[in-house]
Amino acid sequence: MQIKVLFFGQLKDICGHAEARLELPEGATVKHVFDHYATLYPRLAGLAGSTVLARNQEFAPGSEPLADGDEVALLPPVSGGAPVHEIVDPEGHWFLLTHDPIDPRHAEQRLLQGSDGALVTFHGVVRNNTQGRTTLRLDYTCYEAMAIRKMAELGRAVVSEFSVSRIAILHRLGLLEIGEASVLIIVTSPHRRAAFEAALATIDRLKKVVPIWKKEFFADGEIWVEGDWDENAPRAGS
Repeated sequence: MQIKVLFFGQLKDICGHAEARLELPEGATVKHVFDHYATLYPRLAGLAGSTVLARNQEFAPGSEPLADGDEVALLPPVSGGAPVHEIVDPEGHWFLLTHDPIDPRHAEQRLLQGSDGALVTFHGVVRNNTQGRTTLRLDYTCYEAMAIRKMAELGRAVVSEFSVSRIAILHRLGLLEIGEASVLIIVTSPHRRAAFEAALATIDRLKKVVPIWKKEFFADGEIWVEGDWDENAPRAGS
């Protein structure tokens, strides 16, 4: 059988490409895909404990069997006029991946309703330094089809848990300069406490479950910024 394999973030650099086709025997599992490329690229083997696997845009354990035509993605640790991916729920929840600048005021007006007594906005921006090193710019990439789905799942779960009215999660992709907005989270609610708590929970969870990565460029080099996956995400090494 033949499957499609996708590589993201630093794994794309290690393996030298973003996409590949792989022939595997019947009965092969998701783990067989990782093991195949770990043999070809020894650096990948050392990242087994932090690399998460996905099959057909859902997290998958290594033991999950494959079928012909499947898509398997190798995902490194998340940090967080081009194609746009967008989901708008009937309730007004809004989830967006975009290469265009984010307009916070427009987004706030889009979500706010007459029944709301609170609107909380988290506006993440690119800063000019990291641990004493001068930052020049950031480059955000992601597994777009999976990321937009996970953003929507996350947002809906937060709305249900905190009983707020609406939520928006907007994330930039591509090169961002100092001071530009990388992520915008908006929560509306009849009462302020729920809105504050929901906004904080959203950004904390976003960094652990949505496959978005950033490369940071300095005057003296560049690095992929690593965070931590959610503890329930299946690792390649498990």
